[in-house]
Amino acid sequence: MSGAVLSPGTAALILFGLFFLLLVLRVPVAFALGLACLPILVIEPRLDTMTLMQETFNAYNSFILLAVPFFLLTANLMNIGGTTDRLLKLSRTMVGHFPGGLAQINVVLSVFFAGISGSSTADAASQSKIFIDAQRKEGYDDSFSVAITAVSAVLAVIIPPSILMIVWGGILTVSIGALFLAGILPGLLIAVAQMATVHAYAKARGYPTYPRSSWRELVCATWVAIPALMTPGIIIGGKIFGWFTATESACIAVLYAAVLSLVVYREMDLGGLYTALVDTGKLAGIALFCVGTASTFGWLLAYYKIPEAILTGVSAWGMGFAATGFFIALVFLVVGCFLDAIPAIIICAPILEPLSKAVSMDPVHFAMIGIVSLAFGLVTPPYGLCLMIACSIAGMRMRDAIKDTGIMLIPMFLVLALVIIWPKVSLLLPSLISPEFLR
Repeated sequence: MSGAVLSPGTAALILFGLFFLLLVLRVPVAFALGLACLPILVIEPRLDTMTLMQETFNAYNSFILLAVPFFLLTANLMNIGGTTDRLLKLSRTMVGHFPGGLAQINVVLSVFFAGISGSSTADAASQSKIFIDAQRKEGYDDSFSVAITAVSAVLAVIIPPSILMIVWGGILTVSIGALFLAGILPGLLIAVAQMATVHAYAKARGYPTYPRSSWRELVCATWVAIPALMTPGIIIGGKIFGWFTATESACIAVLYAAVLSLVVYREMDLGGLYTALVDTGKLAGIALFCVGTASTFGWLLAYYKIPEAILTGVSAWGMGFAATGFFIALVFLVVGCFLDAIPAIIICAPILEPLSKAVSMDPVHFAMIGIVSLAFGLVTPPYGLCLMIACSIAGMRMRDAIKDTGIMLIPMFLVLALVIIWPKVSLLLPSLISPEFLR
């Protein structure tokens, strides 16, 4: 870059080399991203260390990002307020009679919870507390219990409302309403793939099955759960039909969850409300701190035109539409093994966007390839945050759950391949309901 002391190659070597070195030294990701920027800011005369603070706080000056803590608060209010228990009963009446009934319930409850929380880590924590001990008592293997709990939790960032979709839409200016619609079919297909995997495990290992629920029990469970099931409808429907923005929909979801927990179900007191607020503050602080430091890291990449330098080499390969889609997925899959999804989006999505445009890939399709690929990173070592949470709650080592997790990922990768090869999997619902959201 003209006027810069460092070349793009040297700057990239310092940024990425120091970042990965700090990761090896077990420095938290958010701190590693910020510390990796400091040598550049000291060396470059046009910049100074205050740039780190300025760009970090500039990242927070976003109305869209306000949705993140509100969606987390919605999930916490519903967990404490009894909503999860009612959804659990509904899931049992729906799929408890399938082979491996309790594990099937685990997957279906993740689908329901995904429509409320938008956070896989929140889902992994709550589901692990509910299911792992229960599955142990029914004779399930620990590695299987941890693996299915972790992989089902990734649905929360694919099925809307998803925090990753909100971040992606804010960074690349893509319609969040379109992303919400685009995530429904891939999320449901992945859930079906997980249920099929549970079926195969249950048949092979003789896992127990519950008696089939009567139609009356199903209707009663559905009736009780209707108020909870309306939450994703309020969030997604309000955004799609233009009644309110993503942030406003998150605020309304919080009010609805509070009324549901305090007035309708009456299972949350002021102590529970305080707990929900504290937990939300902790989770939101971690997520948003990652956004800030990753934004500074990404800003320095743009300053030195590192993305252009990378794409010059990749573009020379002359990849077609499908090959480009698989390359994008591979990048996000590899990055997701080492980096949290939010900073991965902030750093990698702008770099890969020109590559997707070169093959006329719809921005929504590009987003779904990236988000689904990053979701898998939540259960792949060495990062694998959802797998780490499930293993921690189960009291077992991550490496003991790797084999079953890997087996469960195979059919999920097939769904990812389908999303890449057949764009309609992602674009069907946006094109039918709100085609104006698409390019």
